[in-house]
This record gives sequence, structure tokens and C-alpha cells, in this order.
Amino acid sequence: MLAQKADTVKNKYLPTGIRFGTDLIALGKIPLSDQFDGWEVSADVDFYRYYFTFEYGNWQKTKSSIDQSYSNSGNYFRVGADVNLLLKDPDRNMFFVGLRYGRSSFDEVLTYVSSDGVFGNATVVKLNNGMVSGWGELTVGLRVKLWKELWMGYTARLKISPSIDDSGEFIVYDIPGYGLASKPTYWGFNYQLYWRFPVRN
Repeated sequence: MLAQKADTVKNKYLPTGIRFGTDLIALGKIPLSDQFDGWEVSADVDFYRYYFTFEYGNWQKTKSSIDQSYSNSGNYFRVGADVNLLLKDPDRNMFFVGLRYGRSSFDEVLTYVSSDGVFGNATVVKLNNGMVSGWGELTVGLRVKLWKELWMGYTARLKISPSIDDSGEFIVYDIPGYGLASKPTYWGFNYQLYWRFPVRN
């Protein structure tokens, strides 16, 4: 009996499956906005009540006015863990809290018209190439099994303490995966669709 009990405790920390998914909100923004283009994919694997999570995305934004324009483009990832607070659900539905570390690599371009009393107007182009930023996240969310191995859920995230790269030609404006660099905290929300690949019962 003791050996069987010890084996049961050991096996419950072995993964039962891995889920791969995508963010539906990011995909929905593409046809609805001419200022944003991007996508995000994610994966998680369970170790009993703990889920190791990895997310990767691409982000491009543009803003323009009469005399200036701004654009950025970059990739980002988040890595972290979630803790499932629903332990006795036979379908392994999740209500979770978690932590993430996010990191982004990106470029920015700022173009504006400069006026001079002697030389007249001139177009100025400034570049932020190879920018890097990191931040932390607190997460809470839900994962629900819809049908067979199809899952849907959401993740709400509080993004905090971004590190700002100051090696460019102008102050970083928008960080892919985070948002406006001028904000020390930023809210995010993802609505995700997953497919789970089971590895054991």
C-alpha cells in the first residue's frame, strides 16, 4: 500500500498533455484596424496543478498625422507558469493565477517635418533599431473544454515595470507585446482557442 501511494504521488506530477493555441483578439484586429497587424500563439503543459506556459507573437503598429508618422515592428515572447485552482474537475477545466516574464525585440521609425526660417521645411527620419525591452506580468484566467480536445479561454494580464532601451535616436514609444512605454503598468486581455494533444490519462 505504501509503495502504491508513493507511486501515485510521483505520477501526478507527470504531464498529461500539451495545448497549442492562438489569440483570437489579435487576429480579429487585423481586418478591423489599419493601425495594427500581428498575431500570437501559445502553448502550455501541465505538471499536476502547475502549467508551464510559453507565448510568442508579432506586433506591428502605425500612427500618422498631417506632419508626422510613426511605425514599429517586432517580436516578443512570454514565459511563466499558472496555478490551477480547480483541482477536482474531471475535464481539467482551469481557473488560474500566474506569473510571466515578457521580452520584446523591435524597431521603430519616426518621420516628421521640421520647419526652419532660413532653409524652410525638411523631412526628418529617426530610427530606433534593435531595441530590447523586458517586463513582468500578473495573470488570471479561465480554460474550458468545449469538445473533445478543443479548449477556449481568456487571460487577463497586468503588465508591470517595463525596462526601456535608451540606445536609439528617440524615446521609445510603443513596445510590442507590452504597449505604450510611457505607462509603468498596462492591462492586457487575450481570448484564446486551444487544441490539446494528450500524452497520458
